Formats: sequence, structure tokens, C-alpha cells
Amino acid sequence: MVLVVGLGNPGRKYEQNRHNVGFLTVTRFAQLHGLANFKEKYRGELTKGDLAVDSARYPVALLKPATFMNLSGESVQPAAAFLKVDPAAIVVVHDELDLAWQDIRLKVGGGHAGHNGLRSIIGHLGVADFVRVRIGIGRPPANFRGDVASYVLQDFNAIELTELGDVLGRACTAIEKVVAKGVTAAMNDVNCKIGGPGKKK
Repeated sequence: MVLVVGLGNPGRKYEQNRHNVGFLTVTRFAQLHGLANFKEKYRGELTKGDLAVDSARYPVALLKPATFMNLSGESVQPAAAFLKVDPAAIVVVHDELDLAWQDIRLKVGGGHAGHNGLRSIIGHLGVADFVRVRIGIGRPPANFRGDVASYVLQDFNAIELTELGDVLGRACTAIEKVVAKGVTAAMNDVNCKIGGPGKKK
């Protein structure tokens, strides 16, 4: 089984925040694959089912921690322990300041780069070698009034909202590739594309 974790903050006021793009992706993924409704478990919301790809089926569990971002590991660790999922089979979907908006990259391991959700997960798992689906939100523009925390907790702007559906769709495709093809093959495919379908290095 693969455990896919979407990072975000619970509650209506955070729903469309840039910081919640992990929640949005996992919700879209569940809808696309007809998985059951999320239920409260492991200090979060969980659903399980099979991902059907090319006539094969792969068991997956989707988790949205309800602990608030800074405590995400308090949900991920017990869920992974109960489901008997090794860190290498955990896929964490999160926003990434150091990638341009709409850019998506896969990565295995590494530090948390100041992302408090990743920091918490690494701290509770005791290792960092899980898969990350990094969804670029870009850094605040030069004329932005506020700090980075204010920026990530701001809703997507009107232009970004028109592009968000495509971004979520490509993030879901990246997850599918990790589950069905393995992370190395998925990285070879996903990481060669920049800024959307058909655009390559």
C-alpha cells in the first residue's frame, strides 16, 4: 500500500490558501478515482481504495492531517504505523515556495527547507526519505506587503484560480505515476516538464 498525504490546514477559512494545495490535490485524487468519502481517523481524514491503472490495481490510502500544518506528523506517523506503510511508500503532497507557480516536481528525501509540515513529519517518522510531490506556488512578488507566512496563507488570486484545475490534475497524474510505475520512473517523466504539458527543459 502507498500512503498519500496532502498537507494543509483544516477549516473553511483555509480552503483556498496556497498552503492548502496538498489538501486540494488529495481531495481531487479521491474524486478522480471514485474512492470512498474521507472519514475521521488518525487525527485527520482518511480514505482507502484501489487505484486502477492499465488494468492493474494498486492499494492506496489518502490522508489529510487535521492537526494544522505545524503538527502534521502527529497524524502521519500513527496512520503509517497502523497501515504498516514504510516511509519509502509515503507520498507527501505540499506547496513549494522555491518552485514557480504551476511547476511540479518529484523528490525523495532531503530536508524540510523551512516547510513546517515536512519538518513535523520528519520529526515524527525519524527519517526524511519519503516521496514528495512539490507543487510550486512561487515566492511573494516584490510588491507583496507581508511576510512569507502571510503569502502562503493567502488565497489563490483570480488568475491562479483559473489555472488551479490544471495544476491539480497534473499533480494527481504525478501521484498515479509514483504508485503505478515507481518513483524513479515517475521522476524521469514528471521532472522533465516545466510549466505545464509539453514544455520541457
